[in-house]
Amino acid sequence: LHTAHRELEAIVIPKDLERIKHELGRTYADLVYNGLWFTPAREAIDAFVARVQEQVNGVTRLKLYRGDCRVVGRKSPNALYETGLAPYDEGDQFDHTAAEGFIRIWGLPLETTARQSRRRAAAGSTTDS
Repeated sequence: LHTAHRELEAIVIPKDLERIKHELGRTYADLVYNGLWFTPAREAIDAFVARVQEQVNGVTRLKLYRGDCRVVGRKSPNALYETGLAPYDEGDQFDHTAAEGFIRIWGLPLETTARQSRRRAAAGSTTDS
């Protein structure tokens, strides 16, 4: 059941929420292990998880064989994947020009780091002389 539920979460929950849920899972485990069950922190995490789980529904098909569990299909009316937006088909609806801006924005920290490294290297070479 855990495998089936996790697979549904993977197609329904946005990646940022999944990451936060995973991080809160460790915090939750620490709270319980340390005997802090009756705390506002544990209740807040419960509320977060309940809210995230509201959209998790659908069907997961599993193949069970010799103690192994493989997912062979999954679908949900709340799945975040839309075939028409997938940038793999000729008739896709994805605006490919958007990728250039996305790459530039996500690359800004790398450009800044490289620029600072060059400045430090240049400053170091002038002080070595």
